[in-house]
Amino acid sequence: MDSNVALFLDRDGVINYDLGYVHNINEFEFVPGVFSMCQNASELGYKIIIVTNQSGIGRRYYSEDQFLALTKWMLRRFEEHAVKITAVYYCPTHPVFGKGALKRESFFRKPAPGMILQAVKDHSINLSKSVLVGDRESDIIAGMSAGIGTNLLFAPLVDLKIKTQADSIIHDLNSINVFL
Repeated sequence: MDSNVALFLDRDGVINYDLGYVHNINEFEFVPGVFSMCQNASELGYKIIIVTNQSGIGRRYYSEDQFLALTKWMLRRFEEHAVKITAVYYCPTHPVFGKGALKRESFFRKPAPGMILQAVKDHSINLSKSVLVGDRESDIIAGMSAGIGTNLLFAPLVDLKIKTQADSIIHDLNSINVFL
């Protein structure tokens, strides 16, 4: 296996249930299968990289410090499950609802590929052999724009009407194993 491959994960909706602007530990509930999916990917040599829009910071729903504290807690939970997260990239801006300096377009806000491309620079990732799992079309577009080889839409509720550019739709996180 190429040692420079990565599994890119969105946070809200893939790692944890998306309850809307999750920023406290008591709101954070891991999606079933996320730890075993990451353990398997790690064993296969994938770096695990989180790429997450966090416009709640820009909207002033919570502070960057609150986000960073929750992230630190989340990373410890992964470590307890023998998973090392290589990096977490986040974008706090929103072009319409951001406040002050955080009300702007950003190359790092998905669907733009900036966070993924920064990870490539920082960790020498081979994107063509990497995998992205996201729960929104903006995640898929970011992955495709960056050049990620396999882009998977996680849709735990089976909806046959989903329109997506994703390579495949998965309904269970452990079903990504066939793509690794």
